[in-house]
Amino acid sequence: MAMSCPETRKSVPELFGSSVFNDDVMQERLPKDVYKSLRKTIDEGKDLDLNVANAVANAMKDWAVEHGATHYTHWFQPLNGITAEKHDSFISPTSDGRVIMQFSGKELVKGEPDASSFPSGGLRATFEARGYTAWDPTSYAFVKGDSLYIPTAFCSYSGETLDKKTPLLRSMEDLSVQALRILRLFGDQKSKRVVTTVGPEQEYFLVDKKLYDQRPDLRFTGRTLFGAKAPKGQELDDHYFGAIKPRVAAFMKDLDEELWKLGILAKTKHNEVAPAQHELAPIFTTTNIATDHNQLTMETMKNVAARHGLVCLLNEKPFEGVNGSGKHNNWSLSTDTGRNLLDPGKEPEKNTQFLLFLAAIIKGVDEYQDLLRISVASAGNDHRLGANEAPPAIVSMFVGDELEAILDAIENGAAYTGIEEKKLQTGVHVLPDLSMDTTDRNRTSPFAFTGNKFEFRMLGSAISISCPNIMLNTIAAEELRQFADQLEGSADLEGDVRKIVQRVMKEHKRIIFNGDGYSEAWTQEAKRRGLLNLPTTVDALPRYLDQKNVELFTSHKIYTEAEMEARYETILEEYSKTLNIEALTMSEMTRQDILPAVSGYIASLAEAVASKRAVISGLPCAAETSLIQKLSGLLDSAYEKVEALDALVTDGKASEYDHNTLRVATYYKDKIIPAMNELRAVVDQMEVDTSAAFWPYPSYGDLMFRV
Repeated sequence: MAMSCPETRKSVPELFGSSVFNDDVMQERLPKDVYKSLRKTIDEGKDLDLNVANAVANAMKDWAVEHGATHYTHWFQPLNGITAEKHDSFISPTSDGRVIMQFSGKELVKGEPDASSFPSGGLRATFEARGYTAWDPTSYAFVKGDSLYIPTAFCSYSGETLDKKTPLLRSMEDLSVQALRILRLFGDQKSKRVVTTVGPEQEYFLVDKKLYDQRPDLRFTGRTLFGAKAPKGQELDDHYFGAIKPRVAAFMKDLDEELWKLGILAKTKHNEVAPAQHELAPIFTTTNIATDHNQLTMETMKNVAARHGLVCLLNEKPFEGVNGSGKHNNWSLSTDTGRNLLDPGKEPEKNTQFLLFLAAIIKGVDEYQDLLRISVASAGNDHRLGANEAPPAIVSMFVGDELEAILDAIENGAAYTGIEEKKLQTGVHVLPDLSMDTTDRNRTSPFAFTGNKFEFRMLGSAISISCPNIMLNTIAAEELRQFADQLEGSADLEGDVRKIVQRVMKEHKRIIFNGDGYSEAWTQEAKRRGLLNLPTTVDALPRYLDQKNVELFTSHKIYTEAEMEARYETILEEYSKTLNIEALTMSEMTRQDILPAVSGYIASLAEAVASKRAVISGLPCAAETSLIQKLSGLLDSAYEKVEALDALVTDGKASEYDHNTLRVATYYKDKIIPAMNELRAVVDQMEVDTSAAFWPYPSYGDLMFRV
């Protein structure tokens, strides 16, 4: 009998980008003149000719069909933070009743999804249905399943942006313009474009699918609304960087391969701090592509987990009492010639250009603290920020000892004497002594300089990275614009830059903090410095429409004022809806499962007491009677609190009719959340005292330690 040969596995270089219509594929399949024209559109922002679009569309369709695609979709990112897609087949009927596979340039460039069914914050009425999707040629198309996915922007019939990509692209273009003005001052005539790059580190939890299905709170809200603390949590720090369990390792291997096919630079994987928590980190890439890739990464994580009998949780706080999940946004600035503009070099005190860019970011972060906080605002992330597991809601910057010393010297007009290079002595002869960086890292800082980039650490796990990067790009563009206005025509560039840096430090050094951001002392110090402390979404979001912020975005043509108001309304509405779903879920779980379960356990205890005393009159039953008494009191309390919660939710729904989204969101923050917390405290205590045989849901111990 003939032996079958095992299937040859592709190497990683062969696998990488194999499902992507990337530059190599375009070079191979497009006529030279078409490819050259398309590259001008991508690299220089030139208008796309329809003839070129037709040629690209035909080549793209042929390639996609060869990769198993039968449909295409314009893949876009509406304001609800997820991705959206409508699939159309390539088939076109012929006169003889057959079909051919066709795809035109017009179909590639523009789609027409229904705009009325997506959040618009009041920009679009329900009856105003027409919307457009426009191909983004700077982000490569790819095949997933049986469809060709075409990254697109999304706007309404009347031209308002209804997505997260369009303003991101605008912010990138604007920052490039202002950064090039600065580079020209320093004699750089070669660079044609400055791009922001991002590497988003993605944290997530994995739980068993069978256990997940038994938890209505996880299914409906993405987080546990009830749950007593497990006997073991993360206190031993034995999960972080620990050996990866075989089931998880198999998932990670599968995930890497799926991401590599899509051209996503998945690089690092490890266990995070909390049990069942993990992290995936990619290599940085251009911000709009990184945004697309991160959306794909989150979707792929969920799909691959399902193949392994797992569920991937991306909620910021799936489990009370253990670390939640964030997403660290590693942001930097680079030229198209390959220079990192945030690289201080070996002698940063002499790198005038770097110091000017650094000063722009320091000034911008201080002046627009509110926008950075708003960019990460959500109901889920409110649970995480400031919980001694993530940065506080107070925005500050970490620059490290060396840069702080340099900036202090400039501020005071003093000479910088430098920091002596140190060696880390291992004390073991076979191990080399290690060169030490001049600055440690600070994981408690919201916005930390890490050598040649800034790590924005406040993002929640589920968030689209587009909004934080729109904010960062626009803020940086504004500060660089101001500096360029001051320096163009300068007779003493070096001296005038020093004056700007000196002024920035005198006026904005309050934003720099290199200490422990988790400490209560920092909260008090930040207040003394006059820094904002905006603990919740409802506290932060009204500042979005402050005049200075409206002027920032409208003057740089990132948003119109109407588009800003729409985003404000959308975020508040999502906040209230999220909490409403959570409150209704809590109520249903309490009434339908928890109260009957505890009542049943009390009845079984009473039965046990009666049975024992039927055998021997007066037999001691202290344990049972004590539990009956304790649980009966807790049961009554839980019933009272769920009744109170339901009444508040009803009142909250009634208040929606005044069409004031801030008032409704404030009501949920001030009334619903405390009522939910009170109900949870009672229920979690009942879980501790109720037999596991009666409790209706898998425990924290089951969820976190059975993967």
